[in-house]
Amino acid sequence: MAYQLYRNTTLGNTLQESLDELIQYGQITPQLALKVLVYFDKTMNNSLAQKVKNRLTFKAGKLNTYRFCDNVWTFLLSDVEFRDVQELAKGETVKIVACDGKAVPPTKED
Repeated sequence: MAYQLYRNTTLGNTLQESLDELIQYGQITPQLALKVLVYFDKTMNNSLAQKVKNRLTFKAGKLNTYRFCDNVWTFLLSDVEFRDVQELAKGETVKIVACDGKAVPPTKED
């Protein structure tokens, strides 16, 4: 199964709500909805790993917490600056979840 990080994005939440509605009206089965979500996970992971070439840097005033579990890093940072070539964005508190995009676990379809 692929990482399910992107299910909590606006796109992922909207997809889940739409699938729930289709199940409620009897237009699809829960099993089909699960297959769609698994395909969404796989596609998002593959697309971001292969198609996104942008780079940015960040600097944090403080690293509050870090954790490494099941090959996933989680960082909680304070006073963070993100820099792109043209833009600067600041965040008071930021949570970063990082997975190895090249080592995405295979899905059953693979």
